[in-house]
Formats: sequence, structure tokens, C-alpha cells
Amino acid sequence: MTNTVTGPEPAELADRQAGPLLAVWGAAATAGALARALAPPDAALPVPGSWGRLGPHAERALRAVRERAEAERGTPWPQPLASQYTRYFRDGNRTAYEAQVFERQDRLTRAVLMALATSGETGADGRISATGQADAAGLGDEAGLASPSGLSGGVPSGSPPPPGEASMGAGAPAARTPALPPKASSSPDGGAPGDDGRPLGDSATVHDGEASGDGGEAGAGPEAAERWVDEVADGMLLLCEQTTWCWPAHEDTCRPGGPVLPDTATPYLDLGAADVAAQLAWADHVLGDRLDARYPGLRERVRREVRARVLRPFTERRDWRWLGLDGDVHNWCPWICGNVLVTALRLGEPGEERAAQVAWAVEGLDRYLAALPEDGSIDEGYEYWWNGACRALEALDVLEHATSGALAAADVPVVRATLRFPHLMWLGGPWYLNVADARARPPAGQPWHVPYRWGRRLGEADALRHALARRAGGIAVTAELGRALRELADAEWWAVDDRPAPDDRPVDQDRAGRGAGVGEAPAVAAVWFPGTQVGIAREVAAGTRGLTLAVKGGHNGEHHNHNDVGSVVVAVDGVPALVDAGRPTYTAQTFGPDRYAIWTMQSTWHNVPEIRGTAQGQGPAFRARDVEVADEPGRFEARMDLAAAYPVPGLERWRRVARLDRRAALVTVEDAWTFAAGGEPSVLHYLLAGEVERHDDGRVVVRPPDGARAALVTWDPARATAALTVRTLEDPMLSEVWGERLTRLELRLPGTARGSFELRVEVHP
Repeated sequence: MTNTVTGPEPAELADRQAGPLLAVWGAAATAGALARALAPPDAALPVPGSWGRLGPHAERALRAVRERAEAERGTPWPQPLASQYTRYFRDGNRTAYEAQVFERQDRLTRAVLMALATSGETGADGRISATGQADAAGLGDEAGLASPSGLSGGVPSGSPPPPGEASMGAGAPAARTPALPPKASSSPDGGAPGDDGRPLGDSATVHDGEASGDGGEAGAGPEAAERWVDEVADGMLLLCEQTTWCWPAHEDTCRPGGPVLPDTATPYLDLGAADVAAQLAWADHVLGDRLDARYPGLRERVRREVRARVLRPFTERRDWRWLGLDGDVHNWCPWICGNVLVTALRLGEPGEERAAQVAWAVEGLDRYLAALPEDGSIDEGYEYWWNGACRALEALDVLEHATSGALAAADVPVVRATLRFPHLMWLGGPWYLNVADARARPPAGQPWHVPYRWGRRLGEADALRHALARRAGGIAVTAELGRALRELADAEWWAVDDRPAPDDRPVDQDRAGRGAGVGEAPAVAAVWFPGTQVGIAREVAAGTRGLTLAVKGGHNGEHHNHNDVGSVVVAVDGVPALVDAGRPTYTAQTFGPDRYAIWTMQSTWHNVPEIRGTAQGQGPAFRARDVEVADEPGRFEARMDLAAAYPVPGLERWRRVARLDRRAALVTVEDAWTFAAGGEPSVLHYLLAGEVERHDDGRVVVRPPDGARAALVTWDPARATAALTVRTLEDPMLSEVWGERLTRLELRLPGTARGSFELRVEVHP
């Protein structure tokens, strides 16, 4: 069991060392000041609580959501089971359970969005108006969604019948009933059920009923609006009945060889629990009146569960490792604190308790931003920016709204710096420089409206333009509810198609099918992040054509670390050819003591040396030294000594110089070494993506994925013995990025005490 300690009184927050937020906000961020400044729950979140008919953009924004939601309504809900949960402790599999949880939450989000899409057919009290017109208030000009044209949310003829209201039976599908029974929980106190041998997902099962004989078609008339509320209620109650909101990989009451089911008496607050609580808070905010009208008592149940599982543990227990109280702050902190913030503002007990919860969340956000380097870079990689710095930006949006501008962060320098990080890590097309556990081609559907909104606020035109160019054609079917609502309500985000770009460049149609938007932001000629020792340089300034060189120094104790000190990536026309593999699917091994038995984490599968049979060591002591960077009009060059990254006796120096010669259109990587004496040979590894053709005269041709021009890799064959090793990719996390295989080029060097070697990369003619 974990000790629970009482946190300091809210007044003590002002005495803590201030980070960039508290240094600006001062006493305004204390619990006492927040108790006076916070908006009431109905007005605290930055989307309307009452939605009229959605604007003309909604049909496009919600097209994919609607198709998926209509297809799944009337089918059984995803059911997370105890047998799936315990797989993490038995065979290390965490996706079997998490997939069910994520699919359940995604379905609820789609149902909420569809209920909003049909809200124009209901009254403010959630009841159907006689004419089918909206009695509820529209969103107004500020949100830009009050147009009379909207989205039809009905189910077309021939689709599966809609589910009935929630039934608490445990066997065959129950008959359709007009409302929930008064006692929504099988537990005597209405709280979270314990482990009683039933499926882990629910203590009682909510079943899909038969379509009622109301005489109307499934997709026509005001009845469709109420059926989406039924779907929302089913999903919300299923989450309330779910034994735990914590993912099995994070649960601290479960151990191999001990209990493998969660203890409901001591709920663990992790990413999953905070996600569920915030989702319920957003749903309550936008559909509260309609839920009260059709399912009286459900919202009280939600509040009871959220306070017991999230809000109370957040303030009562102060040893949460993700708070970073030991100085190790990572992306969990803003992710959880941002979701707790939303939850407290909407579902917390108004008064001092709610203000204290918000104050604690503010302190967590402040600690995270204080831990970022001044350049705003993320050692976890570009992909984790979305679940770290972006989470912080979203929370800062909420705070500014909830305090009527009293807590605004636009003038905090690190906020502006980290806003630039995504577009500065861009290689071209869908490709980004990946380090640590990030992927080179991250999944689509990121919340690009967040950097767009902050780019607009801060006047960062490149961040704004890049966000618009990445924008998808609509809201993703797997979008989180809070992110989907913010995107749907941002009129500027959707209206930009209809006016010139901010710097008067013409509006372009995106060629990659991502939807219309202003043209791509110019790619920078070079950038270097000293905080993480990561840099990118291009052959052609402000363009992606030709060669791009990326280089990484750093150390091997970074968050989501891979042993990759000194690694290089080379792209042709924005497509990686010499690559970083990224990460496979997460399992119990990924964050356990055997992490570095996974091949993708090892230095021998990165573009770095294997020195006299020894791979890089793991931990912050294994680092690059004497790092120097020069960027001139004709060349970019990064120099570093890699000797400290290897536990090799007698190694005095291993100097790596990665250079982009823009005039010669050539990348070179030079390694020079000094040992106390001769010994075993060393091997240089380079990981290649695409089709690889080897020639005997010291060259290989690499034809990258996506049909880019090929890369020609050459070396002096008299100075190294070459070999190729093909790695078949069976994990979808890797194969979806790189295809069926990656190929490792191995260059065996002589075991001399001193020597040097140069690899050259150019565009294949």
C-alpha cells in the first residue's frame, strides 16, 4: 500500500518556489484569490454550455464522426474485462484492456457530439420543441456556430436500431424503459463497485434495447435527438460502473505475484482516470440540462464518482510521482493537472475546496513549464509534445477563461518557445524528426487547433500557418471530447478558408487531402535546441527539397529514453532515408527493468557507433560532451565527443562531426577515435528505410518510402568492411511507419588506437 499524506494548506502555495507562471501571477494563483476569481461551474469552461443549431462548417467537421456513430449505435458497447486487465501482469500485454477502454470512451465522445449536432431540435430544458426548432440559446457570433444550416444527426433507414435506455440487468437484453431506475448503482452507497467476480468493466451491465415503436424513422424527426442522449447516458453510466479508470500499467495496488485487480478503496489517479473524469465533466457541461430532463439522478452519480476517484485523491495524496516533486517532471504532470483542472471547475464542490483543487493544478502546470528548457524543446520527442506541452497550453486556455483573464500566460517566454517546437521539428509532408519514443510519421488527427489558437494569440505566423496546413478535413473519430469541443467551437479555425492568409499570401488547397487552409509555413534553414541538443539543417532554405540533416547529442537518461547519443537522421525531399526506428507497441517490458532489451531502445539499432563490441550505457551520465554547432550560409556542422556515452576502458575520445554542405548538396558524418591502445574493431551502424540496393564499390542506394528521390550512401571500401542486416517489422507501430522492413548498414572499422572514417550521403542522380 502507498502512504497517504496530507498536503499543505492552500495558503502555503505562495511560499513555494515560483516557476514561470507563478512568477507572473503571484498571489492571484493562490486558493484564496481563486475562490473569488473563478467563474461558477456553468461558465467556467471555454465552450458554450448551451448549443443551438451548429454552423455551416459542422457537416464537414462531423462527417466522419457521424458515420461512425450511426454505424455503432444499437450495437453492444465495448466491454473491458478482468481477464484483459490481468494480462498486463501475466504476459505483459496492456493493449487488450486499454483498447476496450479507449473504444468505450471514443464512442461516448461521438455520442456527445451527435447529441450536440441534434441540439437544435430540442428545447433548453432538453425536451423536444413542437416545431423541431431550437429553443436553446445559440452559440452566438463569438463562437460563430449560430447559422441555421447544421448537421442532421439522424440514423438513415436500414441502420441498426438505436439502443434503449440503460438497464441494470445482468442477463439478456432488457426491455426499453423510459428512464433509469432510481438506484443506479448496485453498491449500497451508490459508489464504485468492488471486485465481485463480474466483468471488470461494469458491476452491472447496461444493455442495448430494442427500437421503440414510436412510429418515426430512426434518422428523422426530433426523436433522433433524444436517442443520442440515450446513447450518452449509456456511456456515462458504463464509465461510472467501471471498476477502475486507471490503466493496468499504472495501478500501484497490483503486483505480479500479488493482487492483480485494482483496489477500489484506494483509486489511483493516472492518465486514464484523469481522462475519464474530464470527459465526464465536458459531457456534463454541454448536455447537463438534457441529461437532467431525461435521466434525473445521473449527473449526481457522475459527481460522486469523479470526486471519489479523482478530485479527492488529487488533493489528499501528495506523493504522486507524476507531480515531479523530486524534480523529475514529465508529460504526465500537465496531462493530469489539465484534466483535473477541467474536472474541478465543472464538477468540484464550489467554494474553498474547488479553489484549492485549481490551485494545486496550477502549481503542477507551473512546475512542468519550469522544467522545460528555455528553447521550449521536448526531450520525449515531437509526438509527445501533444501530450505534454500541448496539454499545458490547453490548460492555460481554460485557466484564462475561468478567471476572466486574471491568469493569462501569453507573456510567459517558454510558452512562446514551445509553441514553435512542432513546426521546427517538421521534415516534410507527414514526416517529423523523431527522438525517444516518438514516431517519425505520427498518427493523423492531432489537435492542430491548439497551436493555431496560440499562434493567433501570440502573433506566431509560422506556427499558425503550419497548423492550418496540417488540419484534417474534420474532427477525428477518436478525438478526445474536450479537444473536439474546443475545435468545433473555434469559429476562426473553420472560417479561415474564407479570407486571405495572415501575411497576405494566397489561401491554398492542401494537396495531401487534409482540407483547405493557408499554405505551408516555410521550413527553416536550420534550428538548434540547446536544451535537448537536437538540431535540423536543410540544404534549401525555406523548403523541403533536397537533403535534410538532423543530429542529436543529449544523454541517455531522458524521458522515454532511447540510447541514441550522437545519432543522425538524413532525409531526402523531407522523407527520412537514414532513420530512427521509433518505438514498438507498449507492453509491461517497455517501462520496466528490461526496457533496453527491446531492440528499438538499443544504441546498436540507432545511427551511432558500437565501440569495440560495447553499446552505449544507460543513464544521464552517458552523454555527449564538448558539443559545438555552427550554422553558416554554406554549411551546418555539429561536433561532439561521444566517448562518455560508452563504458569502454581505454577510450579517450570519439569525435563525431555531422555536416551539411549546402553548396555541394552533401551530408558527411565523420568519426575519429583515440584509444590508449589497439584492440577489437568497432562497428558503425546506420538504419535505412525503404528499398536498399548494395553495390560492392562502397555504396548503397536507399529508395525511401513515399516515393521520394533516392539517397546515395557512400564510403571508402578500403577503410571498412560492409554488411547489411534486414529487420522484419511485425509490430504495427513500426510497420505502419516504415513498411515491412528496416535495413541496418554495418561498417566494421579496424581496431587501431587512432583512426577516422567518413560516410557521405547525397541525392541519387
